[in-house]
Amino acid sequence: MARDITPEEIATADAMIARARHAMDEIKDYHQPEVDRLARALGWNCGNEKTFVRIAQMGVDESGIGDREGRAGKRFKILGVLRDALRSKSVGVIEEDSEMGLTKIAKSAGIIASLIPTTNPELTPPVTGIYAIKCKDAVIFSPHPRAKRTTFEMVRVMRETLRKLGCPPDVFQCVENPSIPMTEYLMSQCDLTMATGGKPMVQAAYSSGKPAYGVGAGNATMVIDEDADIAEAAMNSRISKTSDFGSGCSADGNVVIHAKVYDQMKSALIAEGGHLCSPKEKALLQNALWKEDGHRRVETVAIAAQRIAEFAGFTVPDDRKFLIVEQEEIGKEYLFSGEKLCVVMALYKAADFEDAMVKVRAIYEVGGKGHSCGIYSFNEDHILRHAINAPVSRVMVRQPQSKANAGSFSNGMPMTSSLGCGIWGGNITNENVSLKHYMNVTWVARPIPEDRPSDEELFGEFYNSEVM
Repeated sequence: MARDITPEEIATADAMIARARHAMDEIKDYHQPEVDRLARALGWNCGNEKTFVRIAQMGVDESGIGDREGRAGKRFKILGVLRDALRSKSVGVIEEDSEMGLTKIAKSAGIIASLIPTTNPELTPPVTGIYAIKCKDAVIFSPHPRAKRTTFEMVRVMRETLRKLGCPPDVFQCVENPSIPMTEYLMSQCDLTMATGGKPMVQAAYSSGKPAYGVGAGNATMVIDEDADIAEAAMNSRISKTSDFGSGCSADGNVVIHAKVYDQMKSALIAEGGHLCSPKEKALLQNALWKEDGHRRVETVAIAAQRIAEFAGFTVPDDRKFLIVEQEEIGKEYLFSGEKLCVVMALYKAADFEDAMVKVRAIYEVGGKGHSCGIYSFNEDHILRHAINAPVSRVMVRQPQSKANAGSFSNGMPMTSSLGCGIWGGNITNENVSLKHYMNVTWVARPIPEDRPSDEELFGEFYNSEVM
């Protein structure tokens, strides 16, 4: 049972909120060039290679989760977020439509409570910070306890960036001693919550009584069609699966392969560094990943393949980068068809494309609805049928899922570190959470020539028919 918040924690949170409101008041008259300059400074100071790699590796060391080399590779996301932010207006009039007589005016969302996941303590703060400063919001960051020092260090860099440019540093603040009661209190007192984290905290955000953008669980599933470029598909699947040791919800967890290319794809995955588990190893692996009650063992989340195998009781060669299991059954009782959060990939053989679509639907009944999936195909009809079939918010075509669905420099998805999963995932949005989600917008409507169709045009064949 969760403990009650202490008077000291309430006092600390209230003081942070008061400082945030004061800082927001000081920047309320900043113009677009001023906030753009601050965004550029944050992008550079947080996203330069030296600083980001240092703090990213600090995050892996502190939490014990992830890959020091792979975590550093997330740096590109800060550059992409800055690109997207600078291309959009966020102060004053941001859009005018003379034909419709509409003018849109951007205004601050207010103080944001930003919940930081243990997997991204170096990335989420600057992503949130760039979008927030563009909209003249203040942010109070609430770290995961396992990565609080890393989060605090990145926020320190962000505060120093503001200070050097004459902007009040209390626009960004970080909770030093996070706890569930204090985080819940902050969410209830701030104007908006950005909840990037586990399901319990996202649910708490939606129960706080204040607006919140949350994320849903993943179970990324890739379809390998009969015309796929197998070498490309295997390489991208390896890249996606092994990035930060599979810590992200977008890492390829399930690969549904057309029977005509199944053996070829399996061989290509092994050539890319996969270890194909024997039936005995698969049984040992299941016990290593899940407890008897079906809950995921934290000890084997986002660690190297060799460490997972050792925990399970078998060994794999040092050159193996991920573990492969062959799976037939799908359902909540078949744990490999759910999210794995590590470098373990399940392969399914589909008799044909229609069977692949059936298997995709079944997999998302296990988990991951609303998040993302992908397909390796050059058949546009199949691509669209897969997108219509899958209950997800984003479908990546011939791309490494974990490097693409939150935005990349080679697709048009908005850059972010927070992926809304829509009604499927219990979220208020199914979009990539980006600049527009950090602002209020006032619509100004002027008179236009009347736009009223005739009754005949509106009702069509039913006009003047017998009424009930």
